[in-house]
Amino acid sequence: MPREKNMSRDNMSIPKKQAKKPSKPQKQKPKQPPKQQPTPSSSSSAAAVPSLPVPLQQRLLETFNAAFSPVLASPSFPALLQEVKAALYARDFDAAFANAAPDSLDAYAARWSPTRALGYAGVLLAVGEYLEEAHLVRDGAGSDDGAAAEPEAEEEPAHNKPETQAQAQKTIKMLSIGGGAAEIAAFGAYLSTHAPSLAGHIHLLDSAPWGPVVTKLQDALATAPPLSKYANAAARASNAALLPASHLTSTFTQRDVLSMSRDELGSALGNDVLLVTLLFTLNELYTSAGIGKTTAFLLKLSATVPSGSLLLVVDSPGSYSEAAVGKESKKYPMQWLLDHTLRKDEKPVEGCLWEKIESHDSVWFRLAEGLRYPISLENMRYQMHLYRATRP
Repeated sequence: MPREKNMSRDNMSIPKKQAKKPSKPQKQKPKQPPKQQPTPSSSSSAAAVPSLPVPLQQRLLETFNAAFSPVLASPSFPALLQEVKAALYARDFDAAFANAAPDSLDAYAARWSPTRALGYAGVLLAVGEYLEEAHLVRDGAGSDDGAAAEPEAEEEPAHNKPETQAQAQKTIKMLSIGGGAAEIAAFGAYLSTHAPSLAGHIHLLDSAPWGPVVTKLQDALATAPPLSKYANAAARASNAALLPASHLTSTFTQRDVLSMSRDELGSALGNDVLLVTLLFTLNELYTSAGIGKTTAFLLKLSATVPSGSLLLVVDSPGSYSEAAVGKESKKYPMQWLLDHTLRKDEKPVEGCLWEKIESHDSVWFRLAEGLRYPISLENMRYQMHLYRATRP
């Protein structure tokens, strides 16, 4: 469910000058909400979250260019983008994703996933101290990959399994709910900043058929970029893949997470501590599927997630992430709904108690000057919340 909501709101090409920071949107307060404890931290400044080094940002853009060069160069590319945009603005997500042609999914990934990937990689760097804690990072590949076992689900096997265990690295596991191209690219970029000591496995779970898109991008991550025939010897000698194939493995499962039973979700999570992500996914679940179904999913997650795991939520900020409740369609902020479900009076829900360890209401990711990509890209503004699961 990787969505591009409010695409026109941040419609700025790769900038030569930094755009002025917009005024902070007014929050709509729910009527007499339950009393909440203060969050550990809150920021509206992009300075709170680091970015990848500019050369690595450029390298990641080159990876997207290599993975999706056929569709980027296709004469039908603008028409494909218009079809996707029209479906998104009509909120017809089946047409935009689940029932979309492969070329349309490639076009979406080539157009809107690069900025997301760069922004997500910065978020992973920002929470790196938690990801690198001993209880989350394990030797080798871990005891299981946490793949859902539902027989009718369309699941693709782990991609690019390690060729050898002789170079056993520390390994981190990630379950990306609603994940696709941006998530695997961001995870790969994050791992590359820790090479060769850290490897990773990512399980991407989404209702749309993103498997071929993920495979193209993962292959590009593990392949040295094409060089000009005029490249000098130094450029050829330094040309290398973003990270070795053995450092990043993946599994993709096509499944609607809201339709999964508690046991099926538990199987996807596995037994080892891991990072669970909902990146520009949770608000879409609230608004398209409803608060009841989304709350039920979060409670199943709380009941089955291994203790010590992290939950990372990134979504549109402020009034862009609100869900309507009741006959009067009273709107509640996504963050309030999430905290109300996970941390109700700070009493444990079934299974675990969620500790909020990072929270930022509004953060800007701005593209660095001088980045090159075949088409214009946009800056990104988001809210971010990080939770840790603990057993009472």
